[in-house]
Amino acid sequence: MYHAKVQILFLISDKLEHKISRIIRNTLKFLIPLCCGIAICWALYSKLDMSQIVRILQSEIKYGWVLLSMVVGVLSHVVRAMRWQLQLRALGRPIPFRTLTNAIFGTYAMNLVFPRLGEVWRCGYVNRRENIPFTLLLGSVVSDRLMDTLSVMLLTMAVFFLQMHVLLDFLAQYPVIKDTALSLLTSPYPYLLLVACIGVIVWLFRQKNDHRWVMKVKEMFRNLWAGIRTVLTMRQKGRFLFYTILLWGCYYLQLYFCIFAFADTEYLGALAALSLFVMGSISMGIPVQGGLGPWHLAVMATLTIYGVTDNNVAGSFALVAHGSQMVVIILLGIYTLFSILFEKKRENIPTE
Repeated sequence: MYHAKVQILFLISDKLEHKISRIIRNTLKFLIPLCCGIAICWALYSKLDMSQIVRILQSEIKYGWVLLSMVVGVLSHVVRAMRWQLQLRALGRPIPFRTLTNAIFGTYAMNLVFPRLGEVWRCGYVNRRENIPFTLLLGSVVSDRLMDTLSVMLLTMAVFFLQMHVLLDFLAQYPVIKDTALSLLTSPYPYLLLVACIGVIVWLFRQKNDHRWVMKVKEMFRNLWAGIRTVLTMRQKGRFLFYTILLWGCYYLQLYFCIFAFADTEYLGALAALSLFVMGSISMGIPVQGGLGPWHLAVMATLTIYGVTDNNVAGSFALVAHGSQMVVIILLGIYTLFSILFEKKRENIPTE
């Protein structure tokens, strides 16, 4: 009896320890990037005149343009859901559009809590709602994000050729970015890691082992690859391309409309807005909640290159342009929460 009680206590202790360690890991995942973003923002805005920024925010902004930017922000999320629906249809998985919009809205809201977690969450949500293999959904999300990466690369090339001086001036201001990129490209380790991963996958598929875990991993990779190659195999490639252009056009217009909200930036043209957009998009690759900090740094530095010499104006612009879209994401996240709760409530209603 005594030994049984001791074993029970040990089991409870192990479970409690596991739960506490998981809470600590999740807390660190949340706090570390958030603290980094806050530290960058503090370093940027502590040098500015906050009373001047408050005055600009209160009396010198045409908020109609900001509201229009927010409306376009909502539209961009809807277009992303439409594009994802095309991919899933190509996999023979027609899904209700409301489920997809909830998934996309929730993705960005979740990314404000834990960077990059939103992509996993949206796959899990659709998996539970529609009973579609998680790895198949994840593969479609990977191809979705690969298209985003390709889009950013093409836009960066456009800025490089059309506004080369902007990129050169930016890199001159922040040489650590150039040095980091060069060291990453010239280092053999990323390439060795890639070759090792490919080697493991090839070896795995050549194995004739019928062990359960081997079969499970093979099935996972098959689903993942099936989701990734949807862009190549779908019949509606033209519509997919149209949605991609429309999506990134919406992203661009979000920032472009904010330019007209400030008297000190409305003289900037479409190419200047494109440079701001590309610099901001590249900075979003840093895993910080909503790009907090890196996005502000990139946009403020680019505004300086284009002649916005008043740092208070540049800081105000970054706050409004970034903050307005964060408000959109939060509101859409709240809508998604209630939408999912309503779905669960409706499913629990007994049918006669």
